[in-house]
Amino acid sequence: MIQISDSAAGRIKELLEAEDTPNLFLRLGVRPGGCSGFSYSMGFDDEEHPEDQVLTVNGLKVVVEESSARYLNGVEIDFKEEGLSGGFTIDNPNAVASCGCGSSFKMKDEEGVVENCDH
Repeated sequence: MIQISDSAAGRIKELLEAEDTPNLFLRLGVRPGGCSGFSYSMGFDDEEHPEDQVLTVNGLKVVVEESSARYLNGVEIDFKEEGLSGGFTIDNPNAVASCGCGSSFKMKDEEGVVENCDH
């Protein structure tokens, strides 16, 4: 299950409305890379694939790539404004380590071994 805070949902809805493309939704995924092993991908898309998981979270259509779903289970997305800047934050309870920028992470598998991203 993925959670999106009210502030993040509001900001995402604003960004979606600013786009000139009908039927856009939020796509979440995980990619190999980053200083800790995995990095998050978050963006807008208008094309679903048969292997996608489609969710409704806080009034938003959210599509998760099947290969990324287990890495994103329990993730909480928030939007924080600090001074003149702001940005999305991702809190992943499954991550055992993350880099200083917060955009990459490592996970353990069921045996406690740190995983490498294989997709």
